[in-house]
Amino acid sequence: MPSNPKNIRKCYACHEHADKSEMLRFVKTPEGKVEFDESGKADGRGVWIHNSEICKRIAVKRKFLNSAFKTAVPQELYDGLVE
Repeated sequence: MPSNPKNIRKCYACHEHADKSEMLRFVKTPEGKVEFDESGKADGRGVWIHNSEICKRIAVKRKFLNSAFKTAVPQELYDGLVE
């Protein structure tokens, strides 16, 4: 039995684990652009956040995507996260 279940991911905001179907994925593409990944399968570095108001607000308030991807994430992406 593997030590890490296949569909479990860790939320970057609250550090809790959950099934990836309950989470949102953001990806930094090989071209360096950060975007929301609806499919959950896009190429590039991915960061998972719970699809809950609390985790989304934490990610926006602390600008977690900036630190996760080590780049400036457009404000429009943060704005779309809390709408």
